[in-house]
Amino acid sequence: MTVAEAQELFAYNAWANRIILDAVAELPDDEYFRDLKSSFGGIHGTLGHIVWAEQLWLHRWLGRPNPPVAQGTDLRTLAEVRSRWEQVERERAAFVAGLNDARLEETRVVKPSTGGEYVHSFRQMFRHFINHSSYHRGQIVVFLRQLGGAAPNTDLIRFYRQRG
Repeated sequence: MTVAEAQELFAYNAWANRIILDAVAELPDDEYFRDLKSSFGGIHGTLGHIVWAEQLWLHRWLGRPNPPVAQGTDLRTLAEVRSRWEQVERERAAFVAGLNDARLEETRVVKPSTGGEYVHSFRQMFRHFINHSSYHRGQIVVFLRQLGGAAPNTDLIRFYRQRG
């Protein structure tokens, strides 16, 4: 992975998050908040988890403490989720804009809440970050289908095709 590839993947992630946020904004509140018996409940809980995890990783990269409330459970509405995501996205975009190839090999000690201590390069963390958000966006697409709603296409190849 080069810096240019990392920047491209972060651009894809932002694009895909916007598509998902726009799609779920079309839902009535009872469906948006419905407990679909998934890892984080349903759409709202899963979005809260995505934005929390994106903020958590950004904080790790910047050497900040973890976000104060785990799993984004402090986010009560879609507007709050979107606002937090926009804040994280702005900070991340500034961080990513300052990357260089040498930085990709730098490491951080990561201490997951589940225990243990690991050392990861930025290159590894970036790949995980993109994969994690993509995985959970896929869950939201399934939720939208279960609710009878339109399921957006956030595939990476679609991102490339739209960019030309």
